[in-house]
Amino acid sequence: MFQRILSLVVLGMFLFTLPASAEEKKAECQPVEIKNVKVEGFISKKFRKQRKKIKKEFSEMGNTRTAIRVYPMGDTADVVAVGRCVPAYIARHVLNTAIKYTTGVGSLVLQDFVHVHWIGIGTTMFDEPSQKIITPEQVQQLLNPELGDKEFHALYRKLSVQDELVPFFGLEVPNAKIPGASTILQKN
Repeated sequence: MFQRILSLVVLGMFLFTLPASAEEKKAECQPVEIKNVKVEGFISKKFRKQRKKIKKEFSEMGNTRTAIRVYPMGDTADVVAVGRCVPAYIARHVLNTAIKYTTGVGSLVLQDFVHVHWIGIGTTMFDEPSQKIITPEQVQQLLNPELGDKEFHALYRKLSVQDELVPFFGLEVPNAKIPGASTILQKN
């Protein structure tokens, strides 16, 4: 009897201390004063000799850590990823700096694929189905200094929505990176 009561008490304590649900955790963002933003990626090879200066330029806004490397083959990819907890002012600064020292910003990675306090520039780690090509006008919309954090990230999410169909060996197939893509495959 005592063991049964003890096990129920331990089980109750365990259930009571479970972490918040995924939705609640998703809504929480630690301030950058507590959790710094990591800026990681590549700059074009032609800026190799200026790497230290450029690294400092990426971290000018404060509350950032940088891991900037020189792309070994010339120009970088034009892919950028911004985590959902990165403040808009830091994201805009990094995007502007990336435009100067990389091939530019031509594709955005869906925020679900990146850490919440992370920005990737000139990165090649994401495959094409997890990216969305954007226009220079859309980049300028993201760089609008009047956008607050919520507006910036809402626009980023809107611009980075993935295509439902992606090229695959000359065919258009459902994008496997979209939740529910397997049901689309089953319907076809």
